[in-house]
Amino acid sequence: MDEIKLNGLEFFGYHGCLPHEHEIGQLFLVDVSLDIDLKPAGQHDELADTVNYSEIYDLIREIMTGETRKLIEALAEDIAASILQAHPAVCAAHVSVHKPYAPLPGKFRDVSVSITRDRQDLADD
Repeated sequence: MDEIKLNGLEFFGYHGCLPHEHEIGQLFLVDVSLDIDLKPAGQHDELADTVNYSEIYDLIREIMTGETRKLIEALAEDIAASILQAHPAVCAAHVSVHKPYAPLPGKFRDVSVSITRDRQDLADD
């Protein structure tokens, strides 16, 4: 299976379990990889034969800057489900949400969750 990847997307949001996270907000990073057959797009050089990654970006931005969520797990689920619902050509979505300023007492690069959801997962909901 082929892939389209969007890596290191940055968004400012108000997600988290602690009250101050909802008040001051923080930076979040998102990586997405989409399993999709890119052969038709490669052969025909037509946008209609692939997924427009600008549309994927807009969908992710809407989720990340929209409704406040407690967990980055919920953000990842929302992103994957929204992509699969909006783009039937996508077979599976691999989503990682990074929280570089998570409220931890030690030094760290970031905290992240990664999920993979496919069409079967969408049907199970």
